[in-house]
Order: sequence, then C-alpha cells, then structure tokens
Amino acid sequence: MATITIKTDNFEEEVLKSEVPVLIDFWATWCGPCQMQGPVVEQAAEELKDIKVGKVNVDEEGALAQQFRVMSIPTLIVFKDGKEAGRAIGFQTLDEIKKLMA
Repeated sequence: MATITIKTDNFEEEVLKSEVPVLIDFWATWCGPCQMQGPVVEQAAEELKDIKVGKVNVDEEGALAQQFRVMSIPTLIVFKDGKEAGRAIGFQTLDEIKKLMA
C-alpha cells in the first residue's frame, strides 16, 4: 500500500476513524533526515499490510504539527483507535518502525 498524504481536511477520516493502526511521518522537503526517512516509511507501507501509512508535510500542515506538538522532524507517530499510541523522533530503521507499531 502506498502512503497517503494527510492534511487537516482528511485527518479525522484517515487517522482518527481508521479501523487499523496508522503510522504518520511528519516531515519537510528541506529536512535531510526526513529525506532519508521517506524511503524507509515507504518500505514499511509495503511490508506491513495491516496498517495505514500517512505523511504530513509540516510546512503545509503546520496546524497538525502544532496540535501533536511536533517540535523536531522527522517524527513518527502511531495512532490506534484514534489515539496516539507511540512516537519516535529522528531517523528510524525499518526494524525500529516495526517495534513502534507492535
């Protein structure tokens, strides 16, 4: 499954109301570590079939970044049943993402 672009207008439907766990990657185009994280997040989306993976561009969706107190990027947040269930800041390997999702 490919990643979904998450914006304020689809956040509730795609994340809060999701029936499966959701991994959100908060990132920006100018962020070097974010550019390294992107392919790993894409790989997680391909390998982990029972989750949804979304990306939030913090420059375009500053309100979402602020709402979830994202101070550093990349930040990965896991949502389960509409609530934050885990968070990792900085570059994460695929194995670290799998542990975060567990």
